Amino acid sequence: MIPDLVRRTGVVAIVGDILKVRATGVGFGDLAVVENWDRRRSLGQVIELERGVVSLQVFSGGKGLSTQAKVRFLGHPTQVSYSPNILGRVFRGSGIPLDGGPDLSNEPSIPIGGPSVNPKMRIVPKNMIHTKVPMIDVFNCLVESQKIPIFSVAGEPYNQLLARIGIQADADIIIFGGLGLIFDDYHFFRSTFEDEGILGRTVMFVNQASDPIVERLLVPDMALKVAERFAVEEGKRVLVLLTDMTAYADALKEIGIAMERVPSNRGYMGDLYTQLAQRYERACDYKGAGSVTILTVTTMPGDDVTHPVPDNTGYITEGQLYLHNGVIDPFGSLSRLKQQVIGKVTREDHSQIMNTMIRFYAGAKEAEKKQAMAFDLSTFDQKLLKFGDLFAKRFMDIRIAMPLNDALDLSWQTLAECFEAEELLMKQALVEKYFKQAES
Repeated sequence: MIPDLVRRTGVVAIVGDILKVRATGVGFGDLAVVENWDRRRSLGQVIELERGVVSLQVFSGGKGLSTQAKVRFLGHPTQVSYSPNILGRVFRGSGIPLDGGPDLSNEPSIPIGGPSVNPKMRIVPKNMIHTKVPMIDVFNCLVESQKIPIFSVAGEPYNQLLARIGIQADADIIIFGGLGLIFDDYHFFRSTFEDEGILGRTVMFVNQASDPIVERLLVPDMALKVAERFAVEEGKRVLVLLTDMTAYADALKEIGIAMERVPSNRGYMGDLYTQLAQRYERACDYKGAGSVTILTVTTMPGDDVTHPVPDNTGYITEGQLYLHNGVIDPFGSLSRLKQQVIGKVTREDHSQIMNTMIRFYAGAKEAEKKQAMAFDLSTFDQKLLKFGDLFAKRFMDIRIAMPLNDALDLSWQTLAECFEAEELLMKQALVEKYFKQAES
């Protein structure tokens, strides 16, 4: 008899959304159909195998579930539709279309998960993704194949920043993954992508706060697997946007507690680093093909960077962007790959402008402290204060959209409005070429 037609009835226990049933010949991650006594059906996923007892995370939850339920294993892991026809579509975390569009049941499906790319197929990153956000493009470039989070706290406009980057980035395809979103946030992303005309090259996987928690764990894998296929098979430059990875980690914790696993740090399971790394490591620039770049949001409870989620994330990713008080913090933010592109694929003055602007802005913050403590300010301090105001107005607002070269030109103009050429301490050749032009 075909294995996926065998129905198991040996339900051992139901703990929260987890159903335990006696079964053999089942693989980790396999899907199953759970049919309750009232014939209501739900999908479930195998999350643990132990001595003939299989633990299933039931998508619809454990409410109303009976030990008389029947389980039918499908013999394959979770799959997601993949073809050019999924562009412009919105899916639930289970992979089912959410937008009421055409049926995709006849489209090819691919299993999610699996190992990351063969290291021999990875090439050294060398291209920049222009976002038109000055605080990113000028000071912390986003590089193709980079994996980088936005560290922030609840209440900050990180979703607005993420959406703006998706709209403005020069990527071929945008893959969006929403984890535990409230409806307002889901509607914001969908309507924004539609209004800005990029939904046609976007695929959205959305798990709302009211949806089953197991779907929250599937969203990153679905988004990244589809991104890989577009990059490898179509040669596309794919940008993956995920928000919020702390919600993903909390879902891991909740399931771990239900499975009675011993927690490690602040209730999170000991494999948190591994689970995060398995997703982030799918960022890649493929030899002879496209690339996958991952930009995520990681909220920090209590603005605590030592919290297990941002702490583990920092060891995996290649820098971070700090979003504080509605602006990207120029001091806490870091892109470890920016040296791969600055001055190589960007303008010759990029490196000098970046360092000089940050140096003067740091001086402006020190001058503000002296002013607040009623110290006498020098003429140069007054120049620094003027520069600090212009810097904040012209560059730090995340709503500002500006191509990189325009931002570099504006940087020279800002310097020319505040300082003399000899005060810049920059290469004379660059001063002659750009500063003199800005002065005129």
